[in-house]
Amino acid sequence: MTAIPETSAAGAVPAPGSARGRRALGAGLLLAVGLLALAGPWLIDADPLRQDLRAALRGPGGGHPLGTDHLGRDMLARLAHAARLSLGLGAATVLTAAVPGVLLGLAAAWRGGAVDRALGALCASVMALPGLLLVLVLAGFAPGAFWPLYVGLALASWVEYFRVVRAVAASRLARPDVEAARLLGFGPAHVVRRHLLPDLVGPLATLMAFGLAATVVAVSSLSFVGIGLRPPTPEWGNMMTELLPYHAEAPLQLLMPGTLLFATVLGLALVCGREPS
Repeated sequence: MTAIPETSAAGAVPAPGSARGRRALGAGLLLAVGLLALAGPWLIDADPLRQDLRAALRGPGGGHPLGTDHLGRDMLARLAHAARLSLGLGAATVLTAAVPGVLLGLAAAWRGGAVDRALGALCASVMALPGLLLVLVLAGFAPGAFWPLYVGLALASWVEYFRVVRAVAASRLARPDVEAARLLGFGPAHVVRRHLLPDLVGPLATLMAFGLAATVVAVSSLSFVGIGLRPPTPEWGNMMTELLPYHAEAPLQLLMPGTLLFATVLGLALVCGREPS
């Protein structure tokens, strides 16, 4: 006789380890994309910009493991360089936004008063301007360059870290143990390290992961519509734009950059997702 699993009060069968499985899947996806970005340019003996019109739109094989694009460029080499560019630009943008956001959030919570109001007003003024609009304004000075994407996305993202850190730190600083530590003469470095960081690590890690995903998607989206990085730069959005007219002849080549973009965003979401309560 088959045993019937016990259910909870809500009637659902518990699924222990499901969250762990999702995180493992997400970590595997990110590991695969990261290895392609880090090791690909050294392991792949092909120039992502080298053209060979006689080998245009070839399928996998014949010295090209993933085939070639419409100009005969090696798809695997271009995907590897695009992964490095997207992840590197995304990580740099997230770090550039996180550092001032965290420091200003701690300053606002610690000092309060006029400092808190001034920084809050600055945060509100930045939030009033859409981030993509800021990128578009900067892109007008250097179309197709890296720095407008980097600076624009970083300037638009720091407010998220500021708001989270200020809210968490303000609540934590009002607790009796923190007040006692401050009355005993412990400095800001000790209070932040021993009392604030344990409560900030989790929210900041989640915020940075989703910020990285949002940055990668924004860079690809802007390149896809011709506003961000431009050909022949190997970037996932650029590659999809260039291959879109050849979707009937080479659907696999068109799907490859989109699949890597999807795997990156999905991996970040799975790694930082939580089991619903």
